[in-house]
Amino acid sequence: MRVSIALFTADLRVHDNPVLRAALRGSNEVVPLFVADARVREAGFDVPNRRAFLADCLADLDAGLRRRGGRLIVRTGDVVEQVSRVVYESGARRVHIARGVSAYAQRRQERLRVALEDDGCALQIHDAVITALAPGAVTPEGADHYGEFTPYLRRWESEALRDPLGAPRVVRVPEQIRSDDLPARADVKGVSPGLAEGGETVGRRRWKAWLAGPVADYADRLDDLSADATSRLSPYLHFGALSPVELAHRARQSGDGAGAGAHLRQLARRDFHHQVLAARPEAAWQDYSPRNDRGGNGGNGEPEEIAAWWAGRTGWPVVDAAMRQLRYEGWMPGRARLLAADFLTRVLHTDWRVGARHFLGVLVDGDVAVNQLNWQAVAGTGPDPGARPSPGLLAQAERYDPRGEYVRRWVPELAGVAGAAVHRPWLLAETLRDRLDYPEPIADPYDGLARCQEAWPTG
Repeated sequence: MRVSIALFTADLRVHDNPVLRAALRGSNEVVPLFVADARVREAGFDVPNRRAFLADCLADLDAGLRRRGGRLIVRTGDVVEQVSRVVYESGARRVHIARGVSAYAQRRQERLRVALEDDGCALQIHDAVITALAPGAVTPEGADHYGEFTPYLRRWESEALRDPLGAPRVVRVPEQIRSDDLPARADVKGVSPGLAEGGETVGRRRWKAWLAGPVADYADRLDDLSADATSRLSPYLHFGALSPVELAHRARQSGDGAGAGAHLRQLARRDFHHQVLAARPEAAWQDYSPRNDRGGNGGNGEPEEIAAWWAGRTGWPVVDAAMRQLRYEGWMPGRARLLAADFLTRVLHTDWRVGARHFLGVLVDGDVAVNQLNWQAVAGTGPDPGARPSPGLLAQAERYDPRGEYVRRWVPELAGVAGAAVHRPWLLAETLRDRLDYPEPIADPYDGLARCQEAWPTG
């Protein structure tokens, strides 16, 4: 009886899962295994929002396997130790896993390889599971990765992707393999009140609903904060409840024109960040393109200012709206993330690592590659160092929330301020400002712009 192990990591799905399908092809029985990694919790990355979403994903994965005659095996502890135990209990001769890109994932893969060799078991690592295109699949001449997005995008768009795989019909699991109890969302404390429900079933339903209409306007509205026009699929991609290969194939074949094209660019940018981190894992916490100016390498910031930023009480309405949405939903659209990061790094001159650490503590889609490198992009220390965002936060607020609807949605203290005037409450009549339970700006808007231009000289 041949037995293999499908070790789930960031690929919590039955549709288009090369790890699961490869394990099934080579064996009579398969152990679908997920290890709740104790080292992740020790490192501080096992945060409530992601733990709750993960619980949803695991429950849904278990249900999907049970519909096919199988079940999910959950163990808790060190990944290498737990996998070795299951190898011993099952007699498995091969373990399948999706390739990870972070420094931790790369170390884990090597530890697994060495330990399994000692057990007489092989480790097979699969590409294009967590990303649409495998890191390192395309490289520029003389380099191991692309440091600029535009040339990477051209290669990515011309590259053939593997064909999506269907969900298996039958999964047979050895009866003697025990499982720990599945985690439950209800047991997780400190979860954001508006956190979305996780799992492949919900993810595929959201994806199909988005394809049925909203994607057509995506190119025109993805930065419109009040429209809430993004796909909201990033948490499902982060946990692998949706396949980036399947999403990319559908977008390439779509007749939705500019909207599908914009969606493809977002998938490509996600892959871009992953291929950077795979080649430069130290970029998770070190400057990819070190700078000596204050814009990129600020200090730790004033504790009172950072606390105000985190609480959404900076006196800058669009920043406060973004931070309040983050705390309520555990998520916010990309443009809101950029504005919040812009304020912290370039108005308050705080090092990007401070903000990145705060985001990772709440974001349900807290992906190390995407989060860290987007923060570096704002700070001017990441790939594409010449692509600096505009320092005009107020201009951006009025451009991306022209009627002030996004601000009024998340900052109810300003609900009575009409139109775009909501972005500049310090210009309201003093008698009106006195009635608002809203703080004065913690950094002068005009002085902040001047300091930002000084830190980012033009020409």
